[in-house]
Amino acid sequence: MDKKTPYRLTIPLNALRAFEAAARHRSIKEAALELGMTPSAVSHQLRGLEDSLSLTLMRRVGPALELTEAGARLAPALTAGFTQIIEAVGDLKHDRGSGPLRLSMLPTFAAHWLSPRLTRYPFERAGFDLLISTTQEAVDLSAGVADVAVRHGAGCWDGMRADLLFQETVGLFGMPALAGLCADDMRARIAGMTLFLSQYRRENFARWNATLPGGPIRPAAVMRVDSSGLALRAAMDGAGVALAGTEIAAFDAETGRLAELFAHRAPTGGGYYLVYPEASARDRRIRNLSRWMTEAAGQRHGGASP
Repeated sequence: MDKKTPYRLTIPLNALRAFEAAARHRSIKEAALELGMTPSAVSHQLRGLEDSLSLTLMRRVGPALELTEAGARLAPALTAGFTQIIEAVGDLKHDRGSGPLRLSMLPTFAAHWLSPRLTRYPFERAGFDLLISTTQEAVDLSAGVADVAVRHGAGCWDGMRADLLFQETVGLFGMPALAGLCADDMRARIAGMTLFLSQYRRENFARWNATLPGGPIRPAAVMRVDSSGLALRAAMDGAGVALAGTEIAAFDAETGRLAELFAHRAPTGGGYYLVYPEASARDRRIRNLSRWMTEAAGQRHGGASP
C-alpha cells in the first residue's frame, strides 16, 4: 500500500472490542460482563468478525478459550490500541474536569459588567478558579474550545444549557455634565454631537429612538463601531454619546463615569446567558460560577457580596 494512502477500517469497532476483551479474559462470559453485553451478543460479534476476516481467531478447548495463531497476532495490537484510546479519553476528561474553568465572553461584557464585580469573586475558594478569555465570536463549546461562555441572545442554543443572567434594555449615555440639562437643551446639545453606535445595535437604536417621549433625537453624526464597549469609552472621553445596554453600563453610571441621559429604555428582546454543554451540567465549577453570576446579576454593584 502506498504510504500516503490512509488505512480504512472496514470492520466494526464493536466486533474488535468484543474480540479484544474475550481474548484478554479467555472467556466470553467475562468479556460480556466488562462490556455490558450478553454472552450471546459477544459470541455474535466474534462470529461476525471471523466471517469478515475469513479467519478463525479463537476456539474452545474444554471450558476455556484458546487463541489461534491469527488471534494471537491480532489480540496484543488491539489491546495496545484500545488502551491508548482509553488513556487519551481519560486525559481529556481529566483536563476538562479539573483546573481553572475556561470562561469565554464578549469583551464589552468582560470590561463593563464582569470586571467591576470581580472584587467580590471568591477566587480563594476551591472550585472557583477561572481562566477568562474574550472574543467577539461564539466559541465552539462542544469542541472544548472553552468550558462555559457568556452569550447574548434569546437563550436557545442546540445542545446547550443556558442560565439567564439578565434580560437586556438599552439607553443613551453621555458625560455626567449633560445629565443636568432639561429635555429641550439636551436635544439641542445632542444635535451637535456624534452618536457612537455598535454595528450590532442599529435595530436597538431605531426602536429606542422611535419610542423616545417627545420625539426622536437627531445627532449631528453617527459613528458605527464594532462594540458597545468602544462606544461607551468614546462617551466617557467626551467624544459624543452612546447607546448601550443599561445593565452593562450600570457600574459606569453608578460610579459617575457616565450618566443615562433620558429616563427611557427599550427592551432588546434578548438577554445575557451563561451557556455550557448539557453534558457539563454536573460540573461543580460551572455550578459554582452560575450561582455566583446569577446572584451578582440580581444586585447593584454596591450591594452585599454573594
